Amino acid sequence: MTEMKSRAGEGLSPAQTPAAEAKAAMAGFLNEFNRFQDDVKSTLKHQEERLTMLNAKTMAYGRPALSARAEGEAPHQKAFNAYLRSGDDDGLRGLTLEGKAMSTAVAADGGYLVDPQTAERIRSMLFATSSLRSIANIVQVEATSFDVLVDRSEVGSGWATEVAATTETATPVIERISIKLHELAAMPKASQRLLDDSAFDVEGWLAEKIATRFIRAEAAAFINGDGVDKPRGILLPAKVANASWTWGSIGYVPTGAAADFAAVNPADCIINLVYALGADYRANASFVMNSKTVGAVRKMKDADGRFLWSDGLAAGEPSRLMGYPVLVCEDMPDIAANAFAVAFGDFRAAYTIAERPDLRILRDPFSAKPNVLFYANKRVGGDITDFAAIKLLRIAVS
Repeated sequence: MTEMKSRAGEGLSPAQTPAAEAKAAMAGFLNEFNRFQDDVKSTLKHQEERLTMLNAKTMAYGRPALSARAEGEAPHQKAFNAYLRSGDDDGLRGLTLEGKAMSTAVAADGGYLVDPQTAERIRSMLFATSSLRSIANIVQVEATSFDVLVDRSEVGSGWATEVAATTETATPVIERISIKLHELAAMPKASQRLLDDSAFDVEGWLAEKIATRFIRAEAAAFINGDGVDKPRGILLPAKVANASWTWGSIGYVPTGAAADFAAVNPADCIINLVYALGADYRANASFVMNSKTVGAVRKMKDADGRFLWSDGLAAGEPSRLMGYPVLVCEDMPDIAANAFAVAFGDFRAAYTIAERPDLRILRDPFSAKPNVLFYANKRVGGDITDFAAIKLLRIAVS
């Protein structure tokens, strides 16, 4: 055996043995790996130097707008939380929000501005409810009123010939509608012991309470408001038969029965209501009625026995009547003699809501001890801006 091994190794130099070849290959691999590691370190060092230069430039020229905004909102939210819990307004004094210095004269300004996060939460709740706000035109203003210019006539036109004189055409009639902003207020209360509890989400609680009261007040005013310290509602103007309609009034269509829908072909009045509205408004039109009226209308069928009512196909999608969406507003009148129980129209064209974007809070720990009152107020107004864009259904014979 020893003789065979010696013969197998005969004629090979030490550098040509398998062990030597493996050792050389390993050494080559290590050299290549070390070279690759050096390249990676050099690249990382170069990137680190570039990041350092970019950070230096950022500090020199100011932070990006997004970072500045995020850091600007956080102090406001923190200071507002301290004010709600303990009445400490030191953090709010002199705080600048969106370029406006917040006044410390509480009696004059009616409180401190709500932080953007809480204000947005309240605004989202207002839009998510069954109120005319969800289908009307909404504008934000900084003044005490908002003027709308309405062109309620067509510019005249005519055919011209090459040699004949061109005749004068009609001049459009411009109507100015001024929407006055009114003060909407809410005053929820909480015990000081509850406010001292760090686990209590005071901003969320306050947003929900304020939004709930604002929703009820707004929904009622947008339908039945008389314009005295509140918006003017869609049912306030004079109502006339649609055949006699003129600007400044709302046209209506009767149901054909004194105190209900007609006993025979009750759906005919709904069809008449739809086509009483101008064709240019019908494309974006909606029905508005309360739950009791919905209960009666959704039983109606056409001549072929098909229901006029259809439920939404997806969650959150409104139900439809004759293909048009239905908004359920509980402030609409019930079905009764001479009541205007159903409204149909393009409310984005017909009704404008003007509001100031800021919401103010005043903390009152004295008037309802041991509870703390929070007086919240905002400015909002509303009025009809196109009387041709709404039609009503009257529960009457004619």
